[in-house]
Amino acid sequence: MNTSALRSLRHKLSQDEPVYGLWITLESTAITEMAVALGLDWIVIDAEHGHLDWKDIANHLRSTVRSNTVALVRVAELNRGLIKRALDIGADGVVIPWIESAEQLAQAVAFSRYPPEGLRGIGAERATCWGQCTVEHTAEANDNVLVVPIIESVAAASQVPLMCRQDGVELFWFGPADFSSSAGFRGQWEGPGIAEQILGLKETIRQAGHHCGVIATGSDNLEERLSQGFRGIGIGIDTGLLLQSLQERLGLLGRSQTIRASLIPDRQAPRGAAAPLARPPATMRPDRPERMSDVGQGKTTEIAPGVYFDCLVGSHNEARNLTTGIVTIAPGAVLPYHTHGFTESITLLGGTIAADVEGRRYTLGKLDNAVIPARLAHAVTNLSPTQPALVHVAMASHTPSRTLVEQTFSCCEMPADSPGGVGAERVNRFASAARSSAGPNTEFIDCFNSALMPGIEISGGYGMFQPGGRLPAHVHDFDESICIISGTATCIVEGRRYSMSDYATALQPRGRVHYFVNESDRPMEMIWVYAGPIPERIIVAESCATCEGNPWQ
Repeated sequence: MNTSALRSLRHKLSQDEPVYGLWITLESTAITEMAVALGLDWIVIDAEHGHLDWKDIANHLRSTVRSNTVALVRVAELNRGLIKRALDIGADGVVIPWIESAEQLAQAVAFSRYPPEGLRGIGAERATCWGQCTVEHTAEANDNVLVVPIIESVAAASQVPLMCRQDGVELFWFGPADFSSSAGFRGQWEGPGIAEQILGLKETIRQAGHHCGVIATGSDNLEERLSQGFRGIGIGIDTGLLLQSLQERLGLLGRSQTIRASLIPDRQAPRGAAAPLARPPATMRPDRPERMSDVGQGKTTEIAPGVYFDCLVGSHNEARNLTTGIVTIAPGAVLPYHTHGFTESITLLGGTIAADVEGRRYTLGKLDNAVIPARLAHAVTNLSPTQPALVHVAMASHTPSRTLVEQTFSCCEMPADSPGGVGAERVNRFASAARSSAGPNTEFIDCFNSALMPGIEISGGYGMFQPGGRLPAHVHDFDESICIISGTATCIVEGRRYSMSDYATALQPRGRVHYFVNESDRPMEMIWVYAGPIPERIIVAESCATCEGNPWQ
């Protein structure tokens, strides 16, 4: 038990100073020695996830002896035996995952203290100097142990005010990823509305006289968390920092690589797979300017009673093989069964709709996506009797047309949240879709392309940019549509800058050098669609995206 380090950490928090630390998941004790040598205030040794065993944990704890670094162990669950064992081998405190009630928190504190205040048993291990310092240790242990609950579920939110009344707890931690997952946004660090909810809970905790901690996702986010009032700041996870450093160095060598869940390098990944070109190929010289369109700026067409299409990319602004826009569907309105001679993508932005494909009914939630290949009969219905629905549509034609279908289909409700599709259609469930990165602080979902749906003519999906997130300068061998569905994006095209928000949509013609960056302090989301079957991009030198370096001038 490192009482001097704990006193130092508590003093900093009492002065509203931040305390910085590192999350440890790897077995090498050199990582902890580096953290100690660099003067970090704390480490958390993760025994909930990963492969660390008790021998690894004890060795990490030994590396903090006679240092000014507090050593905490995140146990696998709220369990008396696990907490006791972590403290017995010398941890200065425990981090308890998935605390959802004041009763659970009270248990965690009791398991961390000796009687009569608690329920911790006395053992002849490192904490008591193998039984030689039992009297000394037990006399001061109850006052010198940190119990840090992690708030990581929607169910815990309403219990936070009661948790704040629990004695023996100074620091609360937040787990945004699990919090998002419990809210239905699995795989996202902070899903829609989660960031605001966590900040509200943080204020409740701060007003009660306690402090809050969270892991920063990057350098910019670290500064943001400090400004938000978080005082326990994780500068990162050991594996994450190592991977970030490796990817940065590989990027300098032109060997950026996306990691897949299989752990097999994706040699066919189009994003960042090759060194940047000094300039785009001469054969890609563009013959049209970029176009930026706001919702309501052009002509809106009523394509069925109560169904209105605002075309943002199409023949009217010289797009080729691509039409995209926003469809507003009045409460209860129906776009009847029809077919196209091309692929269509439908992404729900707001409300609730049913996408019917030859009788198979898929109820879509926000940001769920349905892709219907050519000549497949389909219809769309707004299931709400009171609220309009908002949908992003994309079609593989710049002169779209549709043919109404007189045939009737027996309706078969597909299982709720069913991924994929029974027929040739594809349904992408936003909460469970696979995600990858396309640049720093970005998260992308590929919803449709010829690898996922052989034979289709277009490709596209969803992109999320955290503050500071951006793509490299690049060009395409086809037209592209980018619709900003939340937040504010900066679009840079050969030195020309555009601020985009509120469903504004960019048409990037073939060959135009461009990239997107989030220069705001909030996340930004987009729907992107390529007029090509494979989501390929050609990365070029950053200078090509400037006025001075414009390769086409």
